Amino acid sequence: MAPARHPDWYSPETGIYKSMHSSVPLPADPFLDVVSFVFSHRHDGLSALVDYSSGRSISYSKLPPLVQSVAAGIRNMGVSRGDVVLLLLPNSVYFPIVFLGVLSLGAIVTTMNPLSSEPEIKKRILDCDVRFAFTEFQNAEILKNLGVSAIGVPVNMNFDRTQVHFSTFSDLISGDFDTPPKLAIRQEDPATIMYSSGTTGVSKGVVLSHGNFIAMVELFVRFEASQYEYSPSTNVYLAVLPMFHIYGLSLFVLGLLALGSTVIVMRKFDPHEVVKAIGRYRVTHFPAVPPILMALTEKAKGVRENGLESLKQVSCGAAPLSGKCIEEFLRAFPHVDFIQVLTCFVGVPKSRPILT
Repeated sequence: MAPARHPDWYSPETGIYKSMHSSVPLPADPFLDVVSFVFSHRHDGLSALVDYSSGRSISYSKLPPLVQSVAAGIRNMGVSRGDVVLLLLPNSVYFPIVFLGVLSLGAIVTTMNPLSSEPEIKKRILDCDVRFAFTEFQNAEILKNLGVSAIGVPVNMNFDRTQVHFSTFSDLISGDFDTPPKLAIRQEDPATIMYSSGTTGVSKGVVLSHGNFIAMVELFVRFEASQYEYSPSTNVYLAVLPMFHIYGLSLFVLGLLALGSTVIVMRKFDPHEVVKAIGRYRVTHFPAVPPILMALTEKAKGVRENGLESLKQVSCGAAPLSGKCIEEFLRAFPHVDFIQVLTCFVGVPKSRPILT
């Protein structure tokens, strides 16, 4: 019997699949941190982050000064290189600013669901030796009782700067602190400690470096955008996936800001508000997970004019999606390029896979 033949992009000896695309060169400078990398890209993007609940926005020109202000402020409060800072936050336009500000100091971020219980928060603090935190004001007392200084972060841009809950954060983004000296941060230096979901056992902390995130931007976000003729600076993304998870973090906190795209930030998923947001802001790209995709499909069924005509691309990841769900989505949105992000792709008509 003749030996089985395999495509040249698969090795039966190792079980490894390789990309059919050309290799992507990554920055070689060992002293390149991910914040400098993100802001080194020149583009014509205007609005970087838009707060859906208030309609207010932060432009790309104002983004670096806000990040520098956060970095200077928390440095003045005692945060230094190598310290672990907890972000116990829901989605907001301030999440990327705080995240990038912490990393620019050489400190390390760990993110967590703001709905986590006190025992869960305590475990993370002990596990990571958390020294400082950003959180919603209702969690500040919990962190204080656990011996961690915390800054309350408002949920939207219409916050009252005189409120005691947010006065420190207001001072933090005011720009009244001296700019900290530029640190020599290496690509191999740790940037975050992200935790697994725990579906295969106890949740585990994974250390990701600045270089890991730089590679992610180039190999995941920028490469995907390069497959289309239109400029990524014309894309408008709707952010409902949580930024405290790696999927949302990779896109909305880092990758898309390096491309110059506009990110509309929603605090949480609501199908009615999502439809309104897509129509109001002419959203072109909508990353989702299976339950969100199914809710959006149900919302659009049988509606000829659904206000979602601006959509160019919808991607779905984090969990498998059945062929039936994909077919129903494609019937509801025949004009949309659908991408499924998954570890193993089984051919589904008209859908485009990204193998990870």
